[in-house]
Amino acid sequence: MTLPESSTAGGGPVRLDGPWTHRDVAANGARFHIAEMGDGPLVLLLHGFPQFWWTWRHQLPALAEAGFRAVAMDLRGVGGSDRTPRGYDPANLALDITGVVRSLGEPDAALVGHDLGGYLAWTAAVMRPKLVRRLVVSSMPHPRRWRSAMLSDFAQSRAGSHVWGFQRPWLPERRLVADDAALVGELIRDWSGPQPIVDEEAIGTYRRAMLVPSTAHCSIEPYRWMVRSLARPDGIQFNRRMKRPVRVPTLHLHGSLDPVMRTRSAAGSGEYVEAPYRWRLFDGLGHFPHEEDPVAFTTELVNWLKDPEPDR
Repeated sequence: MTLPESSTAGGGPVRLDGPWTHRDVAANGARFHIAEMGDGPLVLLLHGFPQFWWTWRHQLPALAEAGFRAVAMDLRGVGGSDRTPRGYDPANLALDITGVVRSLGEPDAALVGHDLGGYLAWTAAVMRPKLVRRLVVSSMPHPRRWRSAMLSDFAQSRAGSHVWGFQRPWLPERRLVADDAALVGELIRDWSGPQPIVDEEAIGTYRRAMLVPSTAHCSIEPYRWMVRSLARPDGIQFNRRMKRPVRVPTLHLHGSLDPVMRTRSAAGSGEYVEAPYRWRLFDGLGHFPHEEDPVAFTTELVNWLKDPEPDR
């Protein structure tokens, strides 16, 4: 199978052309690629698996137009960021994020995270609360809820079967890049709601990004840590650390038809938030609400970010 040609990939498989500006910033001992637009309070966008910064292509211009400095970063090991041999545990990845906030010269940021990016946004809000102004999480429960659901809820464990599959050595990486990363397209289609979220050209963009050398391995490493550390001292310590409450206003977004992260697994994360907390369920959407219905998602996001007293 041959990947479809992309008319948007003028900057290569990662630095795609658009109204945004690309550059690199140094943080936490590594180099991170960002795409940014606009001026104002910083909103830092964090992608999930199997995607990269480009998943926020709809939100970047909308946030800039709304008066924010919108920045989408590639997580460690993905897109245009450094692929280091280690450092893929959530505590270190969260320090990547807060380090980027500092490197951008900002006192704090509103973090917007999807999937793995949401897991890390929860973590950053606990570890570095002074650097997180507000928190928005999509398609991911609080880490302690995620752990509990994966271990005690058979339906959620089955829905997240890809996480268990990632624990095997080498084979997951090979499957991700086989046939021009065809599996990436299959996952995005399977995890979406009944309406296709992106056309084949866009899926081709995600497939090409996964084919950048070492990306598949680095994309899987955080999930390997999340499972292999469950009974290790570092994993137990992380789980205890995440008992600390989130003390910033939090918006929690979820698709009602998400086949990867069940609604019952995500709901209830508010018990870890000691601040205004809003739960918003998008009817008929799957795991990628920000792409499946970008207008509804972005409207909810911008209105909440601009509200000086959310959920008062």
